Amino acid sequence: MDVRRADERYPGGDPRAGIVSRHAFSFGPHYDPGNLRFGALIACNEERLAPGAGFDEHPHSHTEIVTWVVEGELTHRDSTGHETRVRPGDVQRLSSAGGVRHVERNDGTAPLTFVQMWLAPLTPGGDPSYEIVPGIADSTPYAVPEAGAMLHVRRLTPGERTAVPDGAYVYVHVARGALRLAGETLGPGDAARITGAKDLEAECVTESELLIWEMAR
Repeated sequence: MDVRRADERYPGGDPRAGIVSRHAFSFGPHYDPGNLRFGALIACNEERLAPGAGFDEHPHSHTEIVTWVVEGELTHRDSTGHETRVRPGDVQRLSSAGGVRHVERNDGTAPLTFVQMWLAPLTPGGDPSYEIVPGIADSTPYAVPEAGAMLHVRRLTPGERTAVPDGAYVYVHVARGALRLAGETLGPGDAARITGAKDLEAECVTESELLIWEMAR
């Protein structure tokens, strides 16, 4: 198990424009050949947007993009005609496939925090697609078969325990709160990269929200 702390993330964004980003993997100008991916996961970005701030239209291709809002409300528009608002508890997925352009903004009056995770597809190309699952229930797995991956969302109360899925590659991201895992205490923004996960259990220290990726490769 390899623990990466929140303060070890690469800084990004444009604070003067109300955008603060923290990247868990090699990203943009922060090129790190030793930290390109873990399993299918090639990015796990924590984004904070002030009211009125956002990312203007930009392209993506050959990437499965899954977004989780921690607080606030995210406005999404893309070149295939989708326009949605993503709220806490919703799972949003944009399969960029052969190519798509989109806009992400905080059109609300409160700060917005979200986690965006990029996964490499098993097969590149194809047609882009979009899905949003509103208010996904706790412990309901969300499959991304295009990347051979499964997302597990867990919301825990103090003292509650949850099993970590067995798998070749498991990535545990703490969206909020604190927990203990294999002798380590993880706080907000911390993550654990686990290879060959088996019979692991996380114990909640404070009310917590976990994003757990189970990946076959």
